[in-house]
Amino acid sequence: MYVADPSSAARSIRSRQGAALQRGRPTLDQLQQLGLAGMARAFLELEANPSQAELTHAEWLGLLLDRETTERHDRRLRARLRYARLRHQAVVEDVDYRTTRGLDRTLFQSLAAGRWIEEAQNLIIEGPTGVGKSWLACALGHKACRDNRSVLYQRMPKMFADLALGRGDGRYPRLMRAIAGVKLLILDDWGLEPLGPEQRRDLLEIVEERYGRGATLITSQIPVDRWHDLIGDPTLADAILDRVIHNAHRLQLRGESLRKKAAQTIAA
Repeated sequence: MYVADPSSAARSIRSRQGAALQRGRPTLDQLQQLGLAGMARAFLELEANPSQAELTHAEWLGLLLDRETTERHDRRLRARLRYARLRHQAVVEDVDYRTTRGLDRTLFQSLAAGRWIEEAQNLIIEGPTGVGKSWLACALGHKACRDNRSVLYQRMPKMFADLALGRGDGRYPRLMRAIAGVKLLILDDWGLEPLGPEQRRDLLEIVEERYGRGATLITSQIPVDRWHDLIGDPTLADAILDRVIHNAHRLQLRGESLRKKAAQTIAA
């Protein structure tokens, strides 16, 4: 029985690819000059494929366009995710609705569709530590990136520290523009400690700039009815919360820490 030599097969493939490259060099060069890298790669693969002769011109063109569209979408998504700097690699398809934490499947899936983001509304995810607030926020952020929306994740303590440093080194205006300009801003760990005077002013500036222009997702261990005291200054607190709460959707989670449960399972 004849057994094909793998190295011979590989040489044959390389030979066909080389011949295809020579035949299609002018077209390949034009595609690359036009910045159509996906189409160029698809063109080279089709040229090296013996079955390509069976394709019509329209089918050829369709395959090239499909590859270019897919590669451009993937590049944009990678760029949006790099910019977003999400804390967790979370996706909405992996959400566990069986966990006892009060997560409403219908409501969450409606939020994942993103209409509230498009309408520049807010979302508050509230609940005790460890119930998955940050993970769910990042899953929604990832979905927004997939839907071609700009996203930025910020832990509030670090954000305030960066803004304070920015005042001294000249980066403050650029940082504020970045925070204010995205379609979805995720503010994680709201209320870990009371706000100081500069932090209150920064927060008011952020919510004022974003009001009616961008959606803001806030996670917090602290119940909303205690936020006023955490902000401190009554006048600024009224102004900040008026711009955050009145058009906000709410996810109120409960239950034991999922991290604690996972640790107990491992220990068992």
